[in-house]
Amino acid sequence: MDQSERILVNEEVVKKNKLWPNFIKAKLGFRNHWYPVMFGKEIEEGKPVKAMLCGENLLLNRIDGKVYAIKDRCLHRGVAFSKKPECYTKETITCWYHAWTYRWDDGSLCDIMTDPKSDMIGKHRLKTYTVQEAKGLVFIFLGDIEPTPLINDVPPGFLDEGRAIRGIKREVGSNWRIAAENGFDSTHVFIHKDSKLIPNNETVIPLGFATDREEEAKGTLWEVVNNEDGPKGVYDNIGQHAVPVVEGKVDGETVLRPVIGGDKRIANQISIWMPGALKVDPFPDPSLIQFEWYVPRDENSHWYIQTLGKEVANEAEELEFEKDFNEKWEDWGLRGFNDDDIWAREAMEEFYKDDWGWIKEQLFEPDGNIVAWRQLASEANRGVQTLEDL
Repeated sequence: MDQSERILVNEEVVKKNKLWPNFIKAKLGFRNHWYPVMFGKEIEEGKPVKAMLCGENLLLNRIDGKVYAIKDRCLHRGVAFSKKPECYTKETITCWYHAWTYRWDDGSLCDIMTDPKSDMIGKHRLKTYTVQEAKGLVFIFLGDIEPTPLINDVPPGFLDEGRAIRGIKREVGSNWRIAAENGFDSTHVFIHKDSKLIPNNETVIPLGFATDREEEAKGTLWEVVNNEDGPKGVYDNIGQHAVPVVEGKVDGETVLRPVIGGDKRIANQISIWMPGALKVDPFPDPSLIQFEWYVPRDENSHWYIQTLGKEVANEAEELEFEKDFNEKWEDWGLRGFNDDDIWAREAMEEFYKDDWGWIKEQLFEPDGNIVAWRQLASEANRGVQTLEDL
């Protein structure tokens, strides 16, 4: 999308909503945070791969096993290297237009093959990004400060030793904030009432939750974690402090009941973490935990990175988990269940696209956890990504 076509943050909406102004401004996400951009297996040795993160165009390459990332834009005339990547040495990339050549590790302009005596050589650098691989994912620190430890920007338990991770990545046509709230929304379980996961995995999901007003008044329906060190997030406790709705009624008449596939209990604890990651424990099976990220791509789309984690004691158990993932969990859970979420996010996009949705919406009692998340994200972020940063 050309910058002139971008939809800017509606400053009038920001002024009207004083509760979470930085959340509204963060259409492109937050700066100075770690984000997963893809799986490590997507980047082969010596084969540059492009990606978009928070509106910035990046180019990644694996050199001697290590992943590097640079801005996908030549300093000379602004063309993207990814249009025709040319790497004449493994340590460098050369612009296909005028042969300006840069080093992957520090972005320095080391040569210009069309004018080897140019005074520009050695005086300019491309923007580079700090990269870290963990649990099969490639994380990039997008920002201006010294990178914080990765453990501060992932859900608790994700990096635990002995936890095997498998997952998929998809591009979804909605803003990342809508995606995050969809995942953390307690009563959106209604859209999953016909999911194939329920009968296939012998479980049950209620139609919704009747909020306990006393628990709501005591503030026990959610818990905010905003310590100086460590991840920052919100726990949704509505499952423990609310009554599951097992009859859908209209005018007092029961018109709907949840499908009961079995008695397996899942999704006992749901939490959301900065800069935009959900943890569902357990899910989609009592033996698994789902960790998923809503990574800002641009204003109107996000990378949906879905992973499942399982504790394994050895390589044989990890291979068995991988087999189960490929044969059922990706199909039943990440696709069969979460495809409903993708559809819902894209259906919401139009309402929130111009930012007025944050003013026009009419929230109800179970949405208190979403309000808590918005406030945390607005206050605990390390910076807001803007068009000026691109």
